[in-house]
Amino acid sequence: MSKRVPVFRVVRGPGRIIEPGALAGAVVAIGNFDGVHRGHRAVIGAALARAAALQRPAAALTFAPHPRQFFQPQLPLFELSGESNKLRLLAATGLDGAYVMNFDAELAATAADDFIEHILAGRLHVSGAAIGFDFHFGKNRTGSPAYLAEQGARLGFAVDIVPPLEDEGRPVSSGSVRKALAEGKVVEAAELLGAPWFVTAPVIHGDKRGRLLGFPTANLQLPPTCGLKHGIYAVRVDAGDKILDGVASYGRRPTFGDGAPLLEVYLFDFEGDLYGQALDVAFIGWIRHEQKFDGVEALRRAIMADVVQARDALRRAGGAFPALGEPKNT
Repeated sequence: MSKRVPVFRVVRGPGRIIEPGALAGAVVAIGNFDGVHRGHRAVIGAALARAAALQRPAAALTFAPHPRQFFQPQLPLFELSGESNKLRLLAATGLDGAYVMNFDAELAATAADDFIEHILAGRLHVSGAAIGFDFHFGKNRTGSPAYLAEQGARLGFAVDIVPPLEDEGRPVSSGSVRKALAEGKVVEAAELLGAPWFVTAPVIHGDKRGRLLGFPTANLQLPPTCGLKHGIYAVRVDAGDKILDGVASYGRRPTFGDGAPLLEVYLFDFEGDLYGQALDVAFIGWIRHEQKFDGVEALRRAIMADVVQARDALRRAGGAFPALGEPKNT
């Protein structure tokens, strides 16, 4: 009899006492899944295939905060998706749900064999697992893919180890995506991700200069750890009830004096009030570097040219936009 659950359920908790609920007995895809790129999707695909064969749920097992933030809190981490958007991306893959496990001192100190025996088998009753070729776990990262497969066989569940994935010689990894975005190469990032990279933030009040220029903008404050290259981009925006095209500037607005980085989005053919509304902004194409202009008129002419280029990039991109689901906390 099928054990699959009807909605994408999110189960949270510490490792040793997490309650599996409707996801008990799932085949789990294990990883951090920052960005949910094509390499991650290969791991998820392996979990989905085994779950279908076993007629079990399929779930992601991920961690919050990112282990790197736990071990090196002093080093800023450019998260590609953050927890909320990561779950929305995972919910669109066909998985039945996700375990979000607190990555704390206790979990960091858990030995690899303890993680397998008492959490995966004992607590979650997993029917199988899928991991990437480079996945390591347990105290001091002593658990390897081979060790998980060996112990899984002993405990009665199979482990699929997914080999590395490359795209035209580039490794498909979160690090590769971060590097592409840091260089403004949003098309390359989309190729690695399998969809355009996007951010989500509420619209805040700005200085209204865009309105005076004839190009009113929706302003969004991104996290200070955002590593996107400052510049002008063609963007596509989900405003809740419609998808809108636009052009966006991310940077410090040098023509008016350098300020804190801000994302300013001019939406084509749109009139309305978006203040306080959370927008999904997908980056479709690179237009140009951020630069300082000699006055407002020179800036206005540049924006007009940016709009033309952005419209062309968006037309060539078709309907490109990330597929997102709606997680349900349990």
